[in-house]
Amino acid sequence: MSGKLMEWTEKQGVIIQHIQPGQPQQNAYIERYNRTVRHEWLDQYIIESIDEAQDFATQWLWAYNNGRTNIPFMVCRQTIVWQRGIGGITPAQKLKIAA
Repeated sequence: MSGKLMEWTEKQGVIIQHIQPGQPQQNAYIERYNRTVRHEWLDQYIIESIDEAQDFATQWLWAYNNGRTNIPFMVCRQTIVWQRGIGGITPAQKLKIAA
């Protein structure tokens, strides 16, 4: 870890704790995010430069946070297509509108 980060955390009273080796479930949200990044764009594109990677990462992160429907992890692609086929909203959203 960089010395500047260590200095800053000490000044802020932040205690840095690392997960135990071989225990990725202790950091499940980050591990899941890393897997998503790897499978949704790192494995699918040949990136020629750091600038290209930064641009692509910025665009992908915006789309990830703002442009996609928040759906459960295990939903199959057919369900996603069906959900978007009813006006671009999920069944739960449609029920809220109808209520």
